[in-house]
Amino acid sequence: MIRVATEADVPQILAIYAPYIETTTITFEYDVPCKKEFMQRFYTVTAQFPWLVWEEQGKILGYAYGSAPYERAAYQWSGELSIYLAPDAQRRGIGKKLYTAAEKILWLQGYRMIYAIITEENKGSLAFHQRLGYQTRAVFPGCGLKFDRWLGVVWMEKAADSVEIPSNPPLPWHRIVENDRKLHNILATLSLS
Repeated sequence: MIRVATEADVPQILAIYAPYIETTTITFEYDVPCKKEFMQRFYTVTAQFPWLVWEEQGKILGYAYGSAPYERAAYQWSGELSIYLAPDAQRRGIGKKLYTAAEKILWLQGYRMIYAIITEENKGSLAFHQRLGYQTRAVFPGCGLKFDRWLGVVWMEKAADSVEIPSNPPLPWHRIVENDRKLHNILATLSLS
């Protein structure tokens, strides 16, 4: 099931993320953050953006969260989504459900654009995003170095249906998902509950 991540989930979330750092080029991070540092990331992200987990029988199998791809005020209607799954959660539709739920929350918050920043050789993620309606907007060849290889990055984008000029910045996610019932209602509209 999909639910909002809590502080208590951080160790399991970090356990999912660590192998991506240590053995893949999916993330450009080199070193696994300590629990304290990762907890601080969690607090920073969840002040504005949703962080969702997929849980089965008390075990976290994957997570998705939003963040800001840019810092300047003019970009505040742009969000970025990231997702990581445990190996036994892959190819089960969990990623699509988590991502779709996180997208829905970002749209409800008032975001206009959602970006995915993907390592160019991560063909599975590129195909996943394309299936979800993301379009490639930029390719930056050889911009990152990991495992003694230069790696490219692809920026993919998905736009909201609305092109109206907003009167307010995006709301914090907790104003949209005030409780489990509201999250259930959001998931129900997506047939994910």
